[in-house]
Amino acid sequence: MVSYKELGLVNTKEMFKKAIDGGYAIPAFNFNNMEQLQAIIMASAETKSPVILQVSKGARNYANQTLLRYMAEGAVEYAKELGWEKPQIVLHLDHGDSFELCKSCVDMGFSSVMIDGSALPYDENVALTRKVVEYAHQYDVTVEGELGVLAGVEDEVASEVSHYTKPEEVVDFVTKTGVDSLAISIGTSHGAFKFTPEQCTVDPQTGRGTAASGIRRTGRNREGAARLPDRSARLVVGSPGGGRDDQQVRRCVEGRRRHPRGAASSGRQERRMQNQHRLGFAACHERPN
Repeated sequence: MVSYKELGLVNTKEMFKKAIDGGYAIPAFNFNNMEQLQAIIMASAETKSPVILQVSKGARNYANQTLLRYMAEGAVEYAKELGWEKPQIVLHLDHGDSFELCKSCVDMGFSSVMIDGSALPYDENVALTRKVVEYAHQYDVTVEGELGVLAGVEDEVASEVSHYTKPEEVVDFVTKTGVDSLAISIGTSHGAFKFTPEQCTVDPQTGRGTAASGIRRTGRNREGAARLPDRSARLVVGSPGGGRDDQQVRRCVEGRRRHPRGAASSGRQERRMQNQHRLGFAACHERPN
């Protein structure tokens, strides 16, 4: 058993509280090699900005869990060498798909895990998420759940159809599971695809807009911001509890840059560009009330 605290990492609990109180976003970057990790830490240390290092199931299998443990520890020490005296760095499992995977990550030094049971029936999602929470909280590891599914592909996560989060289920889900944060489906898409604005913002069955569904009603993790321009992403981040109307958010989504099929998948190209200069606003993580 390796505690994340021994590695100098932090969980998301206090990090999210400060972000909510301060009205800013915490970026979460998936990394797949040393160069990406270097860029993320350099930008974080330069701006003294808290950051979430995300690792997918596939990336973990590729890198090896033991090497990841030491890469995370090295990232903390590297940040200190760059002048960041007290780094606020989270190592997070992105889209974990089983209790066993989440448990293994907790045991190997991850400070936060995501259990994605969104493809399961609601009650099964609740049961699986609660099981992960009960184990992780014993070791002060924070847990992210998910309600709703975005179309597109992100590593092993794939769906042809979006199922937007139902706001009326959010309170019930959080109460029953005890999750520390919740990913909700309100965004554009996962992955590198070209869509018309209507495909991202209009429900084909009803003809009604869907992009802003639930955006002002719940504490949430923002996903599916693939190819949103910086200006549009800032607009979405600036609406944690209201203040941005649905039309503004819809224009934000419709104005996103197109991303040709076949380019780097799941925002990896976006992340590389962001890492070069600053911590952007592509992902916003907030804990539920």
